[in-house]
Order: sequence, then structure tokens, then C-alpha cells
Amino acid sequence: MIRASQHLPAGQWNGPPADSVTLEQGQRDRRRIALTSDGGLRFLLDLPERVLLRHGDGLRLEDGRTLEVFALPEPLLEVRARDTPHLLRLAWHLGNRHLESQIEPDRILIRRDRVIADMLERLGAEVGKVVEPFNPEGGAYDGVAGGHGHEHGHSHAPGEGHGHDP
Repeated sequence: MIRASQHLPAGQWNGPPADSVTLEQGQRDRRRIALTSDGGLRFLLDLPERVLLRHGDGLRLEDGRTLEVFALPEPLLEVRARDTPHLLRLAWHLGNRHLESQIEPDRILIRRDRVIADMLERLGAEVGKVVEPFNPEGGAYDGVAGGHGHEHGHSHAPGEGHGHDP
């Protein structure tokens, strides 16, 4: 099986791709996985470290060809606020719950969750359902040696914390 061992960020590669691969967000946050391109090419994603592949990125195959990455649209919640300070407060509440979030200047996208939607509406947000590609923030530890990107990076003794609930 041919390997794709080089990640090429969007805008940093040129020329026509040999093929494409369309993946949901969970499949795009990987280091190593067997995949099949949109054209049927079976390949092994084999990167030196975990990377969140984004829409428009490229993957260089060992034979020099490039595959373009497409983000599969997913069911999400679109969160809108009355103004920027309100949007920042909503982002804080989502981050406090360690939810993957795609933060944009005028909205936040998160995975659909009825309980979180209710909380956001009680906080004054306008919440709607959308189907779009999901590109959440990578996390504070992405790209840091030994980083994991999905946890705090530290532990708490029983009863010890740092304000995870308002």
C-alpha cells in the first residue's frame, strides 16, 4: 500500500492534485490510518506526528503525487451572539466544557448537542442547525512535542481544580 507521509498545508502546495480524499473531522485528526481516496486509491496516511488536516490541505504520496483533502460537511450547531463581548463569553463557556469549537469572527460552530444548545440559548445565544465542514481549533498543545491536544496537560488532585464550572 502506498504511503502519504507528508502534510502540505493549504496554500503551500501547487499544481493539480492527482486525486482527493474527503473526510469527516474525526478522520482528519490523525497520524496514521488506512484510507481510500475519492478515486479509489488505497493508501496509508503515515505522518511523523498527529496533524489536524484541514479543507484544502495536501498529502504527498511517496511517489510524488499529491492528494487534496476535502472536509466532509457534518451536522453542527451554529452559535451567534448579540455582539463581540457576548460571543467571547459564549466561547469561554464552551471552552470551559472542553468542547471542540470552530471560532469565527461572527459565530462559533460546535457538534450538535441538545444539552449544550439549551445552555447556550439560556445564555442569550442564537443557536441554529447547519451542515458544514468542521474545522475546530487545534488546541494549545497541538504541534508541541509530547503534546496531545485533547486534554489539559495537567492533572488535579481530588477536590482540586481551576474553575471549570462558573
